[in-house]
Amino acid sequence: MTASARALELTAIAAEAAAEKLAEDIVALDVSETLVITDVFLLCSAANDRQVKAIVDGIEEALDKIDVDPVRREGERDGRWVLLDYIDLVVHVQHDEE
Repeated sequence: MTASARALELTAIAAEAAAEKLAEDIVALDVSETLVITDVFLLCSAANDRQVKAIVDGIEEALDKIDVDPVRREGERDGRWVLLDYIDLVVHVQHDEE
C-alpha cells in the first residue's frame, strides 16, 4: 500500500510552503507500509528558532487555505522541534542542531 492521493496532495502543499520559508533539507518519506498512524512524514530543518516558527506558520497557512488544520501540534514553545499532525501527513520542523 502506498500513501493516499490526499496525503500526497497535503505533502506537496506543505513542502512548497516550507521551501518558500527557506526550509532546508526537505524530505518526504512514505511510511504508509510501515506505520498505521500516518501515510507521510515530511521533515525539514532551519538554522534558528525564529526560522522554525516561520516555516511552521507558512505550512499552517498554506494548508488552512484548503481548510485543513492540524489535529495536534507539539514542541512549539521551545522552537527547536515542532510536530504538526494532519493525520495523513505528519510534519517535523527541526532546528539544524536537533
